[in-house]
This record gives sequence, C-alpha cells and structure tokens, in this order.
Amino acid sequence: MTSADYLSALLGAGALGAAVVPRLVAGRPVSAPLVFLACGVAFQLLPTPLPEIDPVADRLWAEHLTEVCVIISLMGAGLALNRPFGRRHWHATWRLLGVTMPLTIAATAVLAWLLLDWPPAAALLLAAVLAPTDPVLASEVRVGAPTDAEHDEDEVRFALTSEAGLNDGLAFPVVMAALAMAAAGPGPSGDWIGHWALVDVAYRCVAGVLGGLLVGTLLSWLFFRTNWQAMRLSEHREGFVALGATFLAYGLTELAHGYGFLAVFVTACRIRAAERSHGYHTVLHDFVEQVERLLTAALLFLLGAFVAQGGLAPLGWQGALTGVLLLLVVRPLTGWGGQLRTAAGPRERVVVAFFGIRGIGSLFYLAYALGIEGFGVPARELWAVVTFTVLASVALHGVTASPVITRLDRLRLLQARRATRPGTEPGEDDVARERL
Repeated sequence: MTSADYLSALLGAGALGAAVVPRLVAGRPVSAPLVFLACGVAFQLLPTPLPEIDPVADRLWAEHLTEVCVIISLMGAGLALNRPFGRRHWHATWRLLGVTMPLTIAATAVLAWLLLDWPPAAALLLAAVLAPTDPVLASEVRVGAPTDAEHDEDEVRFALTSEAGLNDGLAFPVVMAALAMAAAGPGPSGDWIGHWALVDVAYRCVAGVLGGLLVGTLLSWLFFRTNWQAMRLSEHREGFVALGATFLAYGLTELAHGYGFLAVFVTACRIRAAERSHGYHTVLHDFVEQVERLLTAALLFLLGAFVAQGGLAPLGWQGALTGVLLLLVVRPLTGWGGQLRTAAGPRERVVVAFFGIRGIGSLFYLAYALGIEGFGVPARELWAVVTFTVLASVALHGVTASPVITRLDRLRLLQARRATRPGTEPGEDDVARERL
C-alpha cells in the first residue's frame, strides 16, 4: 500500500465521517469535534501512523488552513442570523464585544504574566489568541439554518453566534498590539501606540466594515435585483457562490489592508438583509456549512494527531492552569458581567457566559503572529498552551452543550405553553421570546 492510497482511504473515511458523525451524536453529551479529535489520536496509535504534524515547522500550512476554515465559518454565521441588525436587537452582542472581550483579554494577559512569567508581549499575544469564541465546535449553541422569521432565535444562540462572527475579527487589533510590543523590544516604549491606534485599530477596522458593506451590497444586487438574467444568481440556486462571496470579500479587503474577517461577516449580514425571506439564503448557508464541517473535521483530526505525537510535551502546569482558569473563571465572570441589563434572563446569562468556546480561530491567530515576530517564549510552548486550551474547551463544552441547551429549550417551551391559551401550541417566535 502506497502513502497515496492510504491518504485516499483516509480522506474518504473522513468525508463520510463528517457527514455521519454529527447525526450519530446529535442530542447526546458528546460533540462531533470531540469525536474527530479522538480519531486523530487513535489513528496516530495505529501501526501505520500519520506523517509528523508540526505547526512550528509548517507554520504557513497551519496559518492558511485555519484561515480558510475561519472565513468560511464567518460567512455561514452571517447568513444564518435572522435577527435584523441594529443597536437594540444586537444589544447582547455589543455588550459581549465591548465589555466581556476586553475584560477577558486583560485578565488572561495578567494570568499569563503572573503564572507563566512571560514577557508582556507574549502574555498579551496569548490573551488575544484565546479571545475569540467559536460556536463551530459546539453546534448546539449556534443558530440553525436561515428562516423567514426575524425573531425566532433564542437569546443564547443568537448572542453566541453574533459574538463569534464579530470578535473573530476584533481580536486582530489586539494581536497587532502584541506584535508591535514585541517589535519594540523589552524596554518600556510607547512609540508604537499612535500608529497602532490609527492604523491597526481605526483604519483597518473601518476598512473591514466598509469592504464588507460594499461587497455585500454589490452581491445583493447581483443575487436579487439585476435585470440581467444570467447574473441573477439567486434564480440558479448554486450554493458554491457562497465561497465566491467569501473569498471576494476577504481578498479585496485584505488588499486594502483592512480586516478581512470583519469584511466576510459583514458581507454575509448584508446579503442576508437584502432579501431576508428569500430561499437562496438557505442554499448558500447549507453549502457553506458542509464545507465548514469538512474543514473542521480535518483540522481537528490533525490536531488530535499532533497531540498524540507529543504536541503537549512543552506544556507545564502553569500553562494548563492558565487555560483552565480562562475557561472556568475568567470567561464565565466576564461573560456574566457583560450581559447585565441585556434582554437575557439569569439562566440564559449563565449559559452564554459559560460557553466561551475556544477553537480554530485561536490556532490561526497564533500561526499568523509567530510568522511575523518572536515573543521571547519558545514557539512550541505557545502552541502547547493554546492547543491545551482548545482541547479542554472542546471536551468541556462539547460534553455539556447538548444537555444544557436541550434543558433550556424544554424550559422555554413549557413557559411559552403556559402563556398561551389551552389547546394552542406556541409558535417558534413565541418560544424564542421567553426569558429564563
């Protein structure tokens, strides 16, 4: 058997697994990502182990594979959201981004500085890398496929999905701050702050949002309004067009030195808002979700093999404790505080605060940053800490997501039934409006 034959069989089995496993584990206290991670570990222990997986030596591969997975998941998240964009409707999102995310970054950086004794630039990098949430790794806590109703999304799923769609891009300025600190050297110097604030924060964020709006507006016109029949793509029902929209928004915005992650999510939201009830959104979303599922399964399989090959060997107890504290203390506390005075009920706030899932975005940011600067910390140690945190998140949140969300859904349905007339079944909008 040649290595090409082995790879073909592995790819075929992986693709079938990506289709079957989510259905097998649906409703059970285990997630598909956890299964794919375990498969990666198991395959490495077979008599025919996988080739060596080294994200340090093969940093470019790690960066670009995770980059593609993230932008595709951002397109899927934006297309799935039914709730109209706005200050009031997205209040929980703004609180999670404006309060929870900065507090999480600050607390994690302090933990890394105190526990790991890392330089400030490395501590800030770790905090920025672990800042984005990632509902891709626990599908129960994200919104489902697009529907005609604008308000049929419960507060938990909407808050986590919209937060992930935006903070994947908003973590970039903090990563750039860590890079600027590392480039400035060990001495106290604030010379980089002005350039960082004007370029990396103001310009690149604005360019990302404007790039997304421009591409989204153009594509919305092509999809739904142009009189040129060949270009009205919504009538041809081709799902792969979503990939074109994803890479067009990302590529053009990056060429303008804006944040492509922001542009992709904004593009998706703009397309969704153009014709909110059109069935073409479901076609686009379903295709993106299938590609995302394949990529996520492949990356988690490789991550599991990396762990089995000794990827966590440089991890000390201090790094493990930092990851555990982030997942069990920092995110829950900052997540709860960030949601005060939002529409969510107390139990919903606890769930949103707890499910600060770390995943593929963290791997991308680390690979990206290590390709530009050194941080006074061995790269393999950084990878070990981030990988451990992602593994812990996949295990913890993957096991708890299904029972917790199922319990919330059941309570919400019971509460909605009590509020309706006897013999009348509440609609999805009525159930979603219930607060727990």
